[in-house]
Amino acid sequence: MKILYEQYLSVQNSRKVLLHYCESLSNQDFTKEFEHFGRGSIRNLLVHICNTYQFWIGKFSLKQDILFAKVFDIQDITQVKELFTQVNDLIKIFLQEFGNQLDKPIIGQNFAGDKTLEIPPLTLFTHVITHEFHHKGQILSMGRHVGYIPPDTDVIR
Repeated sequence: MKILYEQYLSVQNSRKVLLHYCESLSNQDFTKEFEHFGRGSIRNLLVHICNTYQFWIGKFSLKQDILFAKVFDIQDITQVKELFTQVNDLIKIFLQEFGNQLDKPIIGQNFAGDKTLEIPPLTLFTHVITHEFHHKGQILSMGRHVGYIPPDTDVIR
């Protein structure tokens, strides 16, 4: 468990740089819809990242009743940071519960609820953090498209 906790600290540190960058964006650019990017806007992608953590870690793994954020209910980066605080709490519980049994599959329903899946905790953890980094790259690219210079958000900088 300790190694995954340390890995998640690296994810949080990288995320901190990203969120600080997003604070520098005008609200218009934060919510600007980009036609050729999935999810549309920087705000939408950040909410999507949080919802993905909430689904796989909170609902699928921990069997919690999760109220997913709707993008249009989130107006600014402060609200996004609050969502990530909830995500951090879920990860903490997840690592406490599954951190010592990383290969024992968790059984649950996919997002659509039409398929039963058996997924080991390590795979779920890997999925949510790589998913975040995938979209982080899109967010930085969107910012560049509207004239912002993106920071280095790599784990090693």
